[in-house]
Amino acid sequence: MADASAVFSRLGARAGELLPGCLVAVLVAMAAQFVSEHYGAPAMLMALLFGMALNFLSEPGSAASAGIAFTARDVLKFGVFLLGARISLELVTGLGWEMFLLVGAATVATILFGFLAGRILKIRAAFAVLTAGATAICGASAALAIHCVLPQSERSDEELTFTVLAVTLLSTVAMIFYPIALSMAGFPDSTAGAFLGATIHDVAQVVGAGFSISDEAGKTATLVKLTRVALLAPVVIVLALMFQARRAGPEGGGRVTTPLLPLFVAGFLILAAVNSAGLLAPPVKEAAIQVSRWALLAAIAAVGLKSSLKSMTMLGPVAVALVIAETLFLAGFVFLGLTLIG
Repeated sequence: MADASAVFSRLGARAGELLPGCLVAVLVAMAAQFVSEHYGAPAMLMALLFGMALNFLSEPGSAASAGIAFTARDVLKFGVFLLGARISLELVTGLGWEMFLLVGAATVATILFGFLAGRILKIRAAFAVLTAGATAICGASAALAIHCVLPQSERSDEELTFTVLAVTLLSTVAMIFYPIALSMAGFPDSTAGAFLGATIHDVAQVVGAGFSISDEAGKTATLVKLTRVALLAPVVIVLALMFQARRAGPEGGGRVTTPLLPLFVAGFLILAAVNSAGLLAPPVKEAAIQVSRWALLAAIAAVGLKSSLKSMTMLGPVAVALVIAETLFLAGFVFLGLTLIG
């Protein structure tokens, strides 16, 4: 009984330590969602910017610092795990093999392009892969998931903040510009939807861009985009293995500190399999999707709270050029692929 009491006492102390920072992140997320719903601004972007404005709350020794770090790390992984409820085998197979291969090829090619461009521009490999993965898959959500399996450095938080900020802004620009350009070029609605779903970074912007053209374009864009989201788990696994191998080499002393298959990725795959088997009741599935969205929003708020604008600007214009180049490469690759598919 005494042991149980001690355990509960430690859990209570830990909860009390984490609660202030978690509440701060949740409040920032709620403020971002309010602005998004009433003024149309991207919620992820607002959460990041609001968090950065309150960066002083995460300073070492502050009452909120432990909870903010917990939200940016563990709540993030929980949100990615629940993201699996969006994915099903029926969703992927419904796309058609040609479009699925194009989406997969564009994802791989964009990540390779980002890695090679990073080497040319002398950018840290992990940062280059982070920006490329976020561009290729699903924007902020992919950046958060990929960040968890990459080797960390003193600049990792700033690199993640920059990546989320950059891909969210570029998504917003694409949401406005791409539909206009596609309509002027006379693209059929289905083809325009496929292009939007395969090139715009964030899901919300894909939906907005697609349905601004037509219902058919919107549905096609959403289907293609969610197929890109389905690639998140395999990409994270491959990147985890790649960077494990780098750390296990001569420079890493032959040891690795991360599991072969990160637990949150395994959960993502299991949840997607359960959903594919039709075992998730609609109310449970919807609840999982909503909790995932709020968990990721709180996590990105916490990432913003941990980042300072001054340190992020030290990444310089080269980092901006890299993300823009990756975005343009993805758009060009998909455009060429759709032209070949016809």
